[in-house]
Amino acid sequence: MKSMKKLFSEIPYLHSNRITLRQITPDDAAGLTELVNSPAVYRYLPTFLYEKKYPDIDDVIRHLYDECFQESIILGVFEEGCFAGLAEFYGYRDPIHKISVGYRLLERCWGRGIATETLRLMVEYLYGETDIEIITASTMVENQASANVLRKNGFTLVVHAVGEDWGYERLTITDKWIR
Repeated sequence: MKSMKKLFSEIPYLHSNRITLRQITPDDAAGLTELVNSPAVYRYLPTFLYEKKYPDIDDVIRHLYDECFQESIILGVFEEGCFAGLAEFYGYRDPIHKISVGYRLLERCWGRGIATETLRLMVEYLYGETDIEIITASTMVENQASANVLRKNGFTLVVHAVGEDWGYERLTITDKWIR
């Protein structure tokens, strides 16, 4: 029987023919800067994401795998070697073997199946190589593109239109998904 890795025991490297999920390096600063500075990308996301913690993107990259790695694993998403966005494992609950997943892509990468393939790689890794048994995700109700990505990857909507604190002035109305 294959032994399962504990999540956070390593920084995963995941890949398919077209998509690679890997550790962010200083060479990725330009792509990460483009992502962080895009209002279109962040309109459906919480305000407190790690890549927005520091005003200097080099500081974000420098601290991503020490202080951030305690709470989440953020990987770069690359399409055929070019930076396309971020994938994240967060909200780890070891006693129940649960993790939440998220992703955010450069606007110019939307609609090309990158998010669907990214999430597929994440799910395969979690269920195939770690002891994770439950994967969850949250989306803003109006973010139907992300809801479609979750459905394509076998997620089920379990709670619709619930208020959640995403750091905005008012509660964010979200849908809760599970796989």
